[in-house]
Amino acid sequence: MSIKGSAYIAGAYEHPTRNATDKSVAQLHAEVARGALADAGLSRADVDGYFCSADAPGTGPLSMVDYLNLNVRHVDSSNTGGSSYLVLVDHAAQAIAAGKCDVALVTLAGRPRAEAKELGALRVAPDDPAKPEHSFESPYALTTATNYGLVAMRHMFEFGTTSEQLAWIKVAASHHAQHNPQAMLRNVVTVEEVVSSPLIADPLHKLDACVISDGGGAVVVVKPEIARELKRPRVRLIGAGECPKGQAGGDVDLTVSGARRSGAAAYAEAGVTPSDIKYVSLYDSFTITVLVQLEDLGFCAKGQGGRFVADGNLISGVGKLPFNTDGGGLCNNHPVHRGGMTKIIEAVRQLRGEAHPKVQIPNCDLALVNGIGGQLGTRHGAATLILERE
Repeated sequence: MSIKGSAYIAGAYEHPTRNATDKSVAQLHAEVARGALADAGLSRADVDGYFCSADAPGTGPLSMVDYLNLNVRHVDSSNTGGSSYLVLVDHAAQAIAAGKCDVALVTLAGRPRAEAKELGALRVAPDDPAKPEHSFESPYALTTATNYGLVAMRHMFEFGTTSEQLAWIKVAASHHAQHNPQAMLRNVVTVEEVVSSPLIADPLHKLDACVISDGGGAVVVVKPEIARELKRPRVRLIGAGECPKGQAGGDVDLTVSGARRSGAAAYAEAGVTPSDIKYVSLYDSFTITVLVQLEDLGFCAKGQGGRFVADGNLISGVGKLPFNTDGGGLCNNHPVHRGGMTKIIEAVRQLRGEAHPKVQIPNCDLALVNGIGGQLGTRHGAATLILERE
């Protein structure tokens, strides 16, 4: 089912906290829900569809619908890691197009910082019956950081990519974060500072990795008739794509992500090309994650990502393709391990003309959001959304 023009993002809200020592996960979900509904000019009583992922407590949508006291007729709890919330927005649009709901509330929240979870150092757990592949990988002590380091090392071997080129991605994010009072890292960094920060998973350094924060966000997706009644700038979903990528029995290219297929599907549905896109929100768990997505989404050829990002080409007002103008996961926040929600929110801000004046892109009418969930070097999910200012 095509979702082009069938749904609009009417409300968006990012939680201001980065360290929620005094709040539960359920409370964070409730606060972002209230914020997004207020932003849309809607109330809890208007919601008839609810969407969340594995970060929601208890039994997911069953627990949260009860906690939020919602009266809904459709729920979804898809879990594809960091791409989950792009998938859920796509599913919300499909549900609206199918008449399953009219106002879909999508919420994300988590407390990894308050709970002192070192997400990048988490090891693959052996003998997990729910994850049979882990028994093959646990002897190698794979962690999230080493998984992404594996991809970066392969990219360098294949294409001559350098640590200095990867560092430009962090530099660009820091140039944007300096204007975001809520960002965890607001100091502008240099390439030299990135490559001289401690090595965490060769060739990735500490500053190549995202921050770990508490917080969350929410969006409200509505049918066109409701969007036209609301007093908000109209942002419509015109293309979406999803793609899981596994190891294909060992026939795998570490330098290619599922974004190659999810992006192609989204472009085809939207009827646009990479050259039409004014702004990109890209999942940035590590700098290499951004580089691979840029190539797979067609903004540059495979192997040319390092050259593409060098010299500030991702910096708003300076480069060819501004990205993550809130500072992204690299500098602003990365709640739980599903940071795709905040990517959607910043894209909505750009299309509405509500981003910080120092990073707002003039005449921004077309934005792409991409999420990567799981492990880039083994199995992961990719999802792409293309949003348009009407």
